[in-house]
Amino acid sequence: MQIDFISILLFLMFSVGHTALVIAITNRLHALPMPVWILHRIRQFHDVVIVIVPVLFAWFQGVHGPQLFLSGWHWASLSIPLQIYLGVCGAFFLALPGVAIYRSLLKTPQQLSCRSKLIDVAEELGFRPVGPGPYQFFTKIPGNEFLKLEICEKEFQLPRLPAGWDGLKILHLSDLHYIGTVDRPYFEKVVEHAQSLPADLIVMSGDLLDREDLVSWLPATLGKLSAPLGCYFVLGNHDSYLTNVSEIREHMERLGWHDLAGHTVVVQHQGQSLVLCGSERPWMGTQPDLAHVPAGAFRLFVSHTPDNLHWAKQHDIDLMLAGHNHGGQIRLPWFGPVYSPSAYGAHFASGVFYREPTLLHVSRGIAGRHPLRLNCPPELIRLTLRAGGSMTKPNNNSSPPHSATSS
Repeated sequence: MQIDFISILLFLMFSVGHTALVIAITNRLHALPMPVWILHRIRQFHDVVIVIVPVLFAWFQGVHGPQLFLSGWHWASLSIPLQIYLGVCGAFFLALPGVAIYRSLLKTPQQLSCRSKLIDVAEELGFRPVGPGPYQFFTKIPGNEFLKLEICEKEFQLPRLPAGWDGLKILHLSDLHYIGTVDRPYFEKVVEHAQSLPADLIVMSGDLLDREDLVSWLPATLGKLSAPLGCYFVLGNHDSYLTNVSEIREHMERLGWHDLAGHTVVVQHQGQSLVLCGSERPWMGTQPDLAHVPAGAFRLFVSHTPDNLHWAKQHDIDLMLAGHNHGGQIRLPWFGPVYSPSAYGAHFASGVFYREPTLLHVSRGIAGRHPLRLNCPPELIRLTLRAGGSMTKPNNNSSPPHSATSS
């Protein structure tokens, strides 16, 4: 018998398409407000199915049965359901280059400047801040950037920003994920760098804790931050899995942080109203009520997930800050992120986007439950807002990690 290399090539293409299909479904299921144990089962099912389905197909269809790999062209002899599934997998495979091209051609908000530097936190500390938490095996993977921190300063023009606020600075943190694997000295060093970036306003967009007892870390970390217009936070899905959510909120408020979840706060700044509101939907609470905010006021919306962008557009939000997706944590060359727990897949994994009238900024986060970062280091961001100007230009939808540019 002769090996049919065309059939083997087709099998490889279908296997890639099968992987893309399973990942796409997993991403979207993880965007839903399901119990954590169900999400864990979905992830385990994902891990098994991605590997086992191609193996079973190769064995029972490629080597045995119709012997696709050995006997020439017998694909038509496969069952109709299997042919349909292979057709879907083939469609996903063929779509992958289109997805990469689409991402590269997206319009991005007009960015006046972007400066960044990459900090090796372990080098600054003189040791690797890895504690006794779970998932330590990830920390030993070569090339893992989980202890690198990219400090980014981005400058944007917003047409509805009051002229008197030109130069308003917002420090954006997200996704600290205190779980114990990355130890407290890492977060203390991150806060030290945050303190070196003076801001008018500080925002934390969710996922503080994966372990209830680590609420004790808050005073030595976020408790050290302050800003003239205040510090504001929402919680995220990982916080919602804990039993002491109200205690987390109380701790944050005692440290001077204001809870925005489902709330609307109006702050006066230089004679103009700044409307601050937040959401932890779809996991907790309700969307904020904007029915009685001052007309024409600048609106800042803090949401754990960027999936609330549709709500932001409907409610005339000027600036939306989110996290949750961690930039994918692993970014492939040319293609970009693969995993992202979002109804939009990896589309809003990280970066800056504009959907009129809303400018959306999605942070890659400070850490993650799983300490694995490849071509996607954690980030700390300070946004500087400028009044006036156009919002869009043809370009990539986000700056690549490790960039150190200005324009």
